[in-house]
Order: sequence, then structure tokens, then C-alpha cells
Amino acid sequence: MTAMNHKRLLACTALLPITALTLAGCNAGGSSGDGPVELTFLSVAFQDATVEATNDIIDTWNQDNPNVQVTVLQSNYDDVHDQLVTQFQSNTPADVIYDEASDLAGFAHQGYLADLTPYISDDLKADVPEKFWDIVTINDQIIAAPTLVQSYVAFVNTDLLAAAGVSMPEGDSLTWTELRELAKKLTTADHYGVGWGLKQPASAMMNTALNYGGTFFDVADDGSATIDVTDAELGVPEQLHGMLFDDKTMDPTAVTQSTADVVPGFFAGDYAIFIGASYLAQQLTEGAPEGFNFTVLPALAGDDGAAQAANPQTVSVAAQSKHPEEAAQFLEYFMQAENISRLGQSDWLRPVPTSALEDLTTATADIPIWEPLLATGEELTGAPFTKTLDYPQWKLQYATPGLQQYFAGSITKDELATQWTDGWNTITGQ
Repeated sequence: MTAMNHKRLLACTALLPITALTLAGCNAGGSSGDGPVELTFLSVAFQDATVEATNDIIDTWNQDNPNVQVTVLQSNYDDVHDQLVTQFQSNTPADVIYDEASDLAGFAHQGYLADLTPYISDDLKADVPEKFWDIVTINDQIIAAPTLVQSYVAFVNTDLLAAAGVSMPEGDSLTWTELRELAKKLTTADHYGVGWGLKQPASAMMNTALNYGGTFFDVADDGSATIDVTDAELGVPEQLHGMLFDDKTMDPTAVTQSTADVVPGFFAGDYAIFIGASYLAQQLTEGAPEGFNFTVLPALAGDDGAAQAANPQTVSVAAQSKHPEEAAQFLEYFMQAENISRLGQSDWLRPVPTSALEDLTTATADIPIWEPLLATGEELTGAPFTKTLDYPQWKLQYATPGLQQYFAGSITKDELATQWTDGWNTITGQ
């Protein structure tokens, strides 16, 4: 597709409502005249149950829609950004793309994602809370539909809690200060109070920064941004640093490991509390040894409460797709309550659409851990980093290495703030 045709397609798809879409004169070469329309769906599902659920959803679509057939292209969260860069530049992207919101801003500003505004039905628009539409709206264009969202939660070994003579914390939230006190009570000569796999710590720290009001970026309409790293942005890292070096209640080895590597230690009783993303409930539930008992602590909170940044999983349509109308129709089907609810149950994540959340809540009523798990996501909200153009590069080159050094004790909090600020200014030429 030439650049001119690309712009022409974008202009056409932006102007036509779904009920009137014919795309006559706008189609960049695709045709259904010789057979069914062929769409590709880029999936980043990695847990077996989620892969199976995704394939089932697509199989059902294919059975019910013989004229529009969808094929899955498998990717993963570690590689999807680089794959999309290559595919967009070579004009070979999947028609429908599953990713996460914070990875999309750059592609949206470059015109690689179709404006879904004229395609989204009134029912779907009303089903997704407005704060989530705001996250995926760039320059007044809806560039994705939000599906599922994760929160960072603290799982606790209830047997170690009882053995220490400590009652389960009550209330809607647990402050980081209260968590540190709890960790002291649960730390013994045999085990630490807390284990958290922070080999790749940036996402966790960005998402929980709102506990202290940390927003990091001031973002302009074009996606450019300035950074401001204050005590608010460093509130959660400072609490973890205190547990590592002052309280000595957090396992320093776990901090250097991936989350998956830390799970066996939780099962073995190496730490009483395991912190991680909510999706890990799937691995904990299915992998727990016989007799292992755990639940979820109240939502972690800082001086500004229990708010966390929402970085929802998303589904988008490539602007270069030769069949944007059919891709948008598939997206609408994909977003149906029973589909998102099933994906949420398989990935142990909170659905964004209200109808899917209600469906999942009913379907999981007999599984006790779901209620406290869902409660930790009630205050998820938008944060500037999901709309910041150069965030993926800054996260990789500066946020992650800086946090690794801070948690290793090789730099101070002030040096971390300087690294982050200087790194951002280097990337953006400020």
C-alpha cells in the first residue's frame, strides 16, 4: 500500500459510520469476490487456558461467519512491540491486534491503528466505563477496545499467618506501612515476610505509583511529555527498599528473580506474603500443593489511597487492514460479555466491560478467592504513561535498570530520580 493510499484509507474509514460502511473506493486491494475474507488476529495469550479460550472464541466466529474467516497469529508480550514495528513498516500487520494500552500510543500517533470511533456500537460504548475509553483515546480517536485489566495484589499464606498468631487484616485497603508491620510479624529465622519477583520491576512500580499520587508524565496532545520524579513517584520503591535494607523482611533473592521463579518459594513457605499481578492467581490456584492455603490481602494503599494505574489489555484494528469493516465486526463480536468473561476467568483478570464483569462475578461466585481479587481492582484508573509516546523505550532503557540498581542497593533514591529524569530527557532531546 502506498503512503497516499494509506492516508486515503484512514480518511475513508474515519468518515463512514458502520451502518453505512461500504468502503467502495476505499478498499486498499482486499476483495471477498473470490472467497471468504481472510483476517489475521495477533494474539499474545500465553497461559494455556487463555490460549484455549481465544481459539474457541475464534472457532465459534469462523463457524458462524463462513464469509469472514479469522486465523490466529501467536505472539507474546515480550516480543509484540518489536514485531508490530517491523510489520507496520513492511505493511504486513495482522488485521486485528491484541496488545496492551501502554504499547499503543506510538503506533496511534504514527497512524498505524484505525480509528474505531465510527465502528463501536452504542451498546459497547455504554458497556465500557468512560475512564477506560479515555485510556485508549488518542487525539479524539478510539484506537482500541479495552478488554481485561490487572491489579497488583498481595497473596498471603494463611497457615503462616495463623502460626504467627496474626489475624487477617480487615477493611478495603492495607497501607504499605501496615504491610511493613505485618511483614515484621511474619518474618522468622526460617522465612521472610514478603517475596516479590522484581526482575522486571518497571510495570509494577508504574502501576502502583498512584498509591502515592505518582503520575510521572505531563503529556501533550501529540504524545510528547515531560517527566517529574518526586517523592510521590518513588513512594512504593522507597517502601520496598525499606523492607529490603532496614526491616530485612523482604527476600533479596526473590527481587532478582522473575515472578514465575518466585512462585515455588511461596508454595515452599520461603515467604508468607507473595506480591504480584492478579493473573498469578491462576498459577497459584492450579499449582498449589495439597493442603496449601492462601488468600488475597486487601488492596495495597499509600498516602493517596488504593488507586493503581490501569493498563488494560486491548484489541485494535490495523489501519493498513484491507478489510477494516469486517475486522471491526469481529472486534465487536470479540468484546461480547461471554467472551471477555471467559478470557477473564482463564487469565484471572478483571473484565473492563460492565456486562462481562457481571458475568464473571456470577460465574466465579463459588470460588472464594475471586471476591477479594476483584476488589483489588475497583480503583484502577488511567495514568499518563499509557499515552506517552516514548514510554516503551524509557521503560526498557532507564526505568527497569534504575530500579534494579536501587533494589540492589547500588544507587540511592535521589540517584534513581536523576537517572530517570536524565534518561527521559536524553530520549526526547529535552
